[in-house]
Order: sequence, then structure tokens, then C-alpha cells
Amino acid sequence: MGDALRFGLVGAGPWARRVHVPGLLDHPAIDLVGVWTRRPEAAADLPVPHIPDYRDLLSQVDAVAFAVPPAAQADLAATAAAAGKHVLLEKPIADTPARARHLTDAVEAAGVISLVNLVRRFAPETVAWLAELHRAGTWAGASARWLSGALLGGDYATSTWRHEGGALADIGPHVLDLLDAALGPVDKVLSAHHHTPDLWHLVLGHHSGATSTATLSMHLPMRPTITEISVYGTPGYRELTGRATAPTDAFTTALDLFTALVAENTPAHPLDARRGLMLSHLTAAVLAAT
Repeated sequence: MGDALRFGLVGAGPWARRVHVPGLLDHPAIDLVGVWTRRPEAAADLPVPHIPDYRDLLSQVDAVAFAVPPAAQADLAATAAAAGKHVLLEKPIADTPARARHLTDAVEAAGVISLVNLVRRFAPETVAWLAELHRAGTWAGASARWLSGALLGGDYATSTWRHEGGALADIGPHVLDLLDAALGPVDKVLSAHHHTPDLWHLVLGHHSGATSTATLSMHLPMRPTITEISVYGTPGYRELTGRATAPTDAFTTALDLFTALVAENTPAHPLDARRGLMLSHLTAAVLAAT
């Protein structure tokens, strides 16, 4: 592989199999060295060597991609960063703001590259939409809806952390990130309501004076999933709907960016671990307002 970035993968669940393994294997600037999992049998059929000891994996790689629950990721990624390994993180980056801070501090102390795989942010339609919003001027408000039945059946229906945290923990970071990116920093949670079936209604205040609303659920029988976000104000109305870019393609774009950041030794990026920390604090503020 020559000068390829040596990667390790942590996790072998549905998301790792669907997105991480093919993306890492196919990327021309990456050599996927091996995978580590808490349950070795989970990786038995992967086309990647299983490395039973996590420290051994770290000794063989330059970077680590994580596809594990947030509580596990927080500690494992902090250990990787402390060992000088660059980290490609999933959202949420941790299960609590304190653990997200611990991970972010470890990344910054080591000076390694970090990137949070907020997968929709790497889709070209999202990049173009946000760029157009910022060119157009000042917006007064936004609304977002993400409604799915992902926890009613399918690959993620048995995911313990997703059931415990619900839509706010899993898809919440995507929606909060997009609203923040569209209208500027969220500085207050004006209201938050949660009721059956895991249905969230949020009203957010932004530093610009704009307000936004969000409706989230992963327990509604929606096929296909409804994902839409719109902004409005004096420049008019702009909407981003659906998911035109497959997660695998968006992940490849994330890998392109990650490898470039490593090659250029550029630790700071708008979607680095600090973004994950901000989203962790914002999620906690939503819970506190409920």
C-alpha cells in the first residue's frame, strides 16, 4: 500500500459492516489493517483480520475508525488518541458531556486528527445547500423533521444504546448539527417535549436571534424515512429533503477529508471532536429542558 494510512476498525455491527468496512477497504489512500471487537465472534466473517488485543491493534495503525456505542467509544477513542492515533468518530462521540470532554481533551493533548462522521454533512447536496444559505443572507428560522421506524425492525432494532437514548441520542446529533450549521450557533433550548412513541418536539434559540424547531422519532412506521429541513427569512425559503447520497458515498467523502487532514497535519476542523463535544452539551440541554 506504499504511503497509505494504516487504519484499524473498532466494531463489527450493522453500521460497521454496511459503511465502514467497504469504505475503508476500497479507499485508495487507506490500508485497513485489522478490526477489534468486544466479541471476537462478531468479526469472524469479515474480510479483515481480527486482532484480539486492542493495544496490539493500536501498535499497528496510524488511525482508528470507531463504530461502537457512544459509552464504549468515549474510552476507546481517548486511549487511541493518547497513543498518538488519529480518530474517526461516530456520533454521539460519548454518552455524557463529561466523557465527551475527556475524549476531546485527549485528542487535543495528543495533537491528533479527529473527525466526527456526521454522515449527512459529507453529502454533496448538503454541502451545496449550506453554502447557498450562507451566500443568501440572514435567515429568521428553520424547521426539521426526521421520522423513521428504525427501532421497530431491521438492523438497528436490537441496538441497546439506541433504545435507551432513543431518537434524541441517535438522529438528534444530525438534526442539531444541521440546524446549528444553517442558522448559526444554538445558544438556548427554548422548549423540549418528549412523549410516546419516542417523539421529540424541540424549539431552539440561535445566537443570531433566529429560532428553529425539530421533530424526531425512530418509533414511527415510516417507509421511507422522512428527513427534511427548511429555512426561511428575507432571502425566501430553502429546503433540503431526503437523502440523495448513500451513506457509503458520504463516508468515502469523509475519508477523503480525513486522509487529507492527516497528510497536511491539520488538527482543527469544524467537524472535529469539539463539534461532537458541543453536540453532547446541546443534547444534555435538551434533556434538562424536558
